[in-house]
Amino acid sequence: MSDSETEKPILGRKPLGLKRTVEAGQVQQSFSHGRKNTVVVEVKRRRIIGKPGEAEAPPVQAEPVKPKPAPAPAPKAPPPSPRVSAQDSLMSRQELQAKLLREAEEARMNALEEARRRQETERQRAAEEERRRADEKQEVEEKVTTQEVRAEEAPAGEPLVTQTPVENAPEQAGTEEVAKETVERAPPPRKFTPVAAPKRPEPKPARAKGDHDRRQSGKLTVTRALTDGGDGGARARSLAALKRAREKEKRLIGGGSREPQVKQVRDVIVPEGITVQELANRMAEKGADLVKSLFKMGTPVTINEVIDQDTAELLVEEFGHRIQRVSESDVELGIEGSEDATETLKPRAPVVTIMGHVDHGKTSLLDALRGTDVVAGEAGGITQHIGAYQVQVATGDKITFLDTPGHEAFTEMRARGANVTDIVILVVAADDGLMPQTIEAINHTKAAGVPMIVAINKIDRENADPNKVRTRLLEHEIVVEQMGGDVQDVEVSALKKIGLDELVEKILLQAELLELTANPDRQAEGTVIEAKLDKGRGPVATILVRKGTLKVGDIFVVGAESGKVRAMTNEKGQQLKEAGPSMPVEVLGLSGVPSAGDLLSVVENEARAREVAAYRQEVITKKRTTSAPSSVEHMFSVLNDRMIEYPVVIKGDVQGSVEAIIGSLAKASTDEIKVRVLHSGVGAITESDVTLAGASNAPIIGFNVRPNAKARVVAEREKVRLKYYDVIYDLIEEIKGEMAGELGPERIETVVGRAEIRDVFSAGKHGKAAGLLVTDGFIRKALKARVTRDDVIIYNGEIASLRRFKDDVAEVRAGLECGVTFVGHTDIKPGDYLETYEVEERARTL
Repeated sequence: MSDSETEKPILGRKPLGLKRTVEAGQVQQSFSHGRKNTVVVEVKRRRIIGKPGEAEAPPVQAEPVKPKPAPAPAPKAPPPSPRVSAQDSLMSRQELQAKLLREAEEARMNALEEARRRQETERQRAAEEERRRADEKQEVEEKVTTQEVRAEEAPAGEPLVTQTPVENAPEQAGTEEVAKETVERAPPPRKFTPVAAPKRPEPKPARAKGDHDRRQSGKLTVTRALTDGGDGGARARSLAALKRAREKEKRLIGGGSREPQVKQVRDVIVPEGITVQELANRMAEKGADLVKSLFKMGTPVTINEVIDQDTAELLVEEFGHRIQRVSESDVELGIEGSEDATETLKPRAPVVTIMGHVDHGKTSLLDALRGTDVVAGEAGGITQHIGAYQVQVATGDKITFLDTPGHEAFTEMRARGANVTDIVILVVAADDGLMPQTIEAINHTKAAGVPMIVAINKIDRENADPNKVRTRLLEHEIVVEQMGGDVQDVEVSALKKIGLDELVEKILLQAELLELTANPDRQAEGTVIEAKLDKGRGPVATILVRKGTLKVGDIFVVGAESGKVRAMTNEKGQQLKEAGPSMPVEVLGLSGVPSAGDLLSVVENEARAREVAAYRQEVITKKRTTSAPSSVEHMFSVLNDRMIEYPVVIKGDVQGSVEAIIGSLAKASTDEIKVRVLHSGVGAITESDVTLAGASNAPIIGFNVRPNAKARVVAEREKVRLKYYDVIYDLIEEIKGEMAGELGPERIETVVGRAEIRDVFSAGKHGKAAGLLVTDGFIRKALKARVTRDDVIIYNGEIASLRRFKDDVAEVRAGLECGVTFVGHTDIKPGDYLETYEVEERARTL
């Protein structure tokens, strides 16, 4: 082939040229907190130069692109392969190498320019971030969040993501060395705009793990919230985490862990009973630690269980605290108040109690002193409850009188009167002398330690003997002035009004000797003389003020009840605004009926009054409900006891009368039968009282009270017995009779005769007959008979036949022999004894 043919162009052959070997694109980088950066990414492809006429090898890309097919050749025979001269081939290679170096230099310059810009931007952002972190640290004193830490750890100049394909290793190494030397000697970078690459479908760059669309970086979805680390730092930290981070930072700043704190020793107030949890709260300890300690002590308890004071003390000492024991009764501390200073005391009226035997003229004497008639108002002519009155005598002085019942049933009321009084007037009838209740009143007076004035009453009667009374008083160590003693006595007559002025003088003289004083300018304290439930006014209590001044509106606690003084009245029914020392008044406004003898104390507020009343009520309930048998033996003995119980329901007009009735019925109880009080109270008989009595088949005893309308209807329907009394004598006697009736008639057995069995014979249809020798009394056929063997009864029945020799006789006396057969009994032997006896039934009395 000639040269001319070689230089001719070959049909179907592409002209020799250079294609662009660098494709440029832009990638958006994402950082924390929504920051973005645009980076130019260049992809270099390997250039493969094939022989003329051969198809080009496809470039190495992220995704292979199919090469364009070569143009179809002419239908002529394939021409011979074109040949390129060595000179042309060398020139083409040098030009290609120069072009590659030029393009590499341009790419390097662009990369350096972009890197410089990025570094400048990163420095500015880092400075702003540093300032922001400093501000946050000052405000919340916490460490930067995990996302900020990641932003700090990221390098300011991130390496350029560039893939540079090389033709071969030696050429690439040479190019890199040349590029390195050029960079060192390069002038300041200049802007260079690369030639846009042909648009080709490129693969979407893969997203790194944790990279999210920054347009939604501010949103927190459920998936991002539940995915660990998937929130991109947008999830807020909890307060506990912030606190832990702050504490950790303080420890690091302080140079390591802090020294252990010294345990705080506390004063723990421990009542008589306390739960484990409450004790843990007061000790500032964990309840589980206390339960664990108790388990170690051998006391398995729960955290809500109540432990006693001794166990609580062991726990408190084990945990290094100090215990302060308190009692539930401490709630009453300060109720009675402190002692009054001497300069605050002022004279007060004496409180005089009239005591003595029933029907000796106590109330009549008081009537004469008061100028009124009280006896006419008392049922049966006897005082059923304590009366309190204040009398102003002719001299202008005031005296408070308490009239106590004299019947034996009112022992408690007399004792209560003696305990609240200053002076006792012992009334003794000159014709009767000393009686049982008189002696009892003397004992109460001695126990109370108060002075006594003996008033010998009824001296106007013919058989009056005052000296006999004075002599009998010596038996009880009461020596009157006329007999050389120190006890004042005066002869009076309530009916004829004799000696009343002398009695008043002696009372005032005794009061002057006692120097009775009290402080009226303080909170009032008093004693309940009597209490009742009034239908229209509710609970009413007769209060004897001892200290201070009781005013309308005062808040008080009395026994297990509390209240507020709504109104006060004196014995004449007059309304009072205040009552001073030694003055008896009726007080309205109580929450319930208190017990006679309870103390009244004025407190600062209603809460304190309710608290004290609740504690006292709890104590009363505990006493009533814990009266269990002391031992198992005692419990079984009670169960096996055949004692008959007589149940009753007692309602009275005043508290003192109810107490007297209960005490009297308790004394009437015997070993065979006893009274069981199902319920007692003050006030009218109610429907609930009738229901209770009907369930137990018990009578209702009403003392000076009657049932209401509903109670009467229920009582008729349930057939409940209602017993009304106004005199305590009748009440006690009738209840005793009914109790005796429950026991039935009394059986009295009398042994009539006694005989010894000497021999035993066959008696045909009667079994066996006994040959007897009557040793004592007589044997009678009509009497009951029993056979004893070694003093053990083996038969108790009747005699079937009694014969002497072969004759039937009705009676055989001592010293004679006889034959006897028994009804349905044949187990008799020689040496047994026969007794005949008779049974007499008598009405039982208690």
